[in-house]
Amino acid sequence: MKLAILSDTHGLLRAEVIAHLKQADAILHAGDINRQEIVDALRQYAPLSVVRGNNDKDWAQEIPHTVTVTLNGIRFFMVHNRKDVPQSLPGIDVVVFGHSHKYVQQEKDGLLWLNPGSCGPRRFHQEITMMMAEIADGRLSIEKIVIPHDNCAR
Repeated sequence: MKLAILSDTHGLLRAEVIAHLKQADAILHAGDINRQEIVDALRQYAPLSVVRGNNDKDWAQEIPHTVTVTLNGIRFFMVHNRKDVPQSLPGIDVVVFGHSHKYVQQEKDGLLWLNPGSCGPRRFHQEITMMMAEIADGRLSIEKIVIPHDNCAR
């Protein structure tokens, strides 16, 4: 199973991101979507699990702040801001979060922590990133996707 993991699109769905979404069997979006049209577009490519970010205002009232989803035996907990992760996460294998626009792939206390960074408008002089992941034989492998700055309109 192939997963596209992204966050902080901030109203922009880049062609480079869409190319990866077309390969995905499922999409995880860790918030700051900014527009319903982005949610609708993401759902065209694969089943979508999405959480609400701090910039997702009135239009996103139906989007939850946290989501727990199991994909091919791997249990994911997703939230926009890492500081909102509960102290105890029994049964969770992977925590997916966003907000900081900084890519993170870190094992800590038996959990894999993933922040795909931001693949929306470039902010804070940071890389434009997302993740592709594959679940095979009960194992999760992660690939960092970097979108070159000079290919970016913003």
